[in-house]
Amino acid sequence: MPKNKTILAVVANSRGEVFEHPDLLMVGMNGSRIRLPYPDEMIPLPEGSRLFTLPHTTPTGIDRKTRKAKTIDRLPRRLGGDRIQAVAAFPAPAYMRTLLPAMDCGRGTGNLSLWAYTAVGWCLEEERFYAAAVRVDKSEQWNPDNFDDRLIEPQVRKTLKEYPHNRLLEQLARCALDYHCFAAKNLFLQRWEAPLPTSPVCNARCLGCISLQESECCPASQERITFVPTVEELCEVAVPHLKKADNAIVSFGQGCEGEPILQAERICDSVRAMRRQTPRGTINFNTNGSIPEAVDRLAEAGIDSIRISLNSVRKHYYQAYYRTEQYAFEDVIDAIRRAKNNGLYTMLNYLVFPGLNDQPAEVDTLEALLEETGIDMIQVRNLSIDPVQYIREMSLTDEGMGMKRMLDHIKRKVPHIQYGYFNRTRETFFPPGFENDWPINTSTSSPHKKNSG
Repeated sequence: MPKNKTILAVVANSRGEVFEHPDLLMVGMNGSRIRLPYPDEMIPLPEGSRLFTLPHTTPTGIDRKTRKAKTIDRLPRRLGGDRIQAVAAFPAPAYMRTLLPAMDCGRGTGNLSLWAYTAVGWCLEEERFYAAAVRVDKSEQWNPDNFDDRLIEPQVRKTLKEYPHNRLLEQLARCALDYHCFAAKNLFLQRWEAPLPTSPVCNARCLGCISLQESECCPASQERITFVPTVEELCEVAVPHLKKADNAIVSFGQGCEGEPILQAERICDSVRAMRRQTPRGTINFNTNGSIPEAVDRLAEAGIDSIRISLNSVRKHYYQAYYRTEQYAFEDVIDAIRRAKNNGLYTMLNYLVFPGLNDQPAEVDTLEALLEETGIDMIQVRNLSIDPVQYIREMSLTDEGMGMKRMLDHIKRKVPHIQYGYFNRTRETFFPPGFENDWPINTSTSSPHKKNSG
């Protein structure tokens, strides 16, 4: 718990109204274990975060009188005795959660939607929400305040009129306007990182896939692209952006597609065509790294950076999440090695979950991989999935050292490693003083008052 702060549990009534519970201190969960937050695990809820009620759950906290953990399904009689449910936060981009919400899940109504459920409380002294999170990226480009839909819609119409037959632009218009994808919005605002979805198929069956889910599971966050764009379509999207945009990045491997490495030949042809037209900007490739030899071809074609996704650096947990049949965990590690050997700026898209990624065995294995391969950055991304489902599927029973302590430990052991949440331009791959850029200042400009998200 933050020093000299009283952080109360946050609950909601059946109408979705969110408020603090006067008799319960906030607790969180590290895997399946309930505990109080450490002092450096809590920050004021960042601007742009959201609150979620969790139907068919009951909140858990520490009784302020007995100091024992307690699960309560109703308010005290003096406050009306209404039935209550648990509440979680979804942190804004650039923040890693440190604890899961503490709750009893007797719902039996299927899995929760794909969000990064995070423990949240109410600071009595400051009268604002606190979240179990730490900041892992300094960039302000992805602040939700930078994305005004009133500016985006006219730009979408203008671009579609200019390229009326480009299927990829039609897909990205939907991503920007319907799914509110920040990267797609960047494209139409001609700035920063823009997406290049390319592959309608995938060679993994991830538990938390946001573009395709089995019918009996939770719904996917968006629909997957249904075609492979032509070289011309890809260049019509990418080249103007690379030539004109501020801090220009174009990235293959997006939430609205499958696995782009399966389209490596088309992407290599496209990258070569882009580079014939402009040397400006950064071309990034997000992938699961399942075809190592394709990394060699992509590097030769001219990509600048690569981000390879892992939920764990241990084979058992990786396989349990990705559920692969067409490639092996060893292929992914080989792809990381090849990326560095080809001189690419190499990042892990590390899908983290309290209670798994802070286990000592995971931390030791990650340190060994970082030292062996020379990986440049860990993009610390919250794994969006129902916590109960993931704990069950991964068979998590032990408590980890804590997510913030995990990052501290790795930075001490591997000083060259950078932490982040977003892709970077070539000019900012190695910013001045990056060896000493952790921890990041987590101050928040203004308090959040009570409202449901």
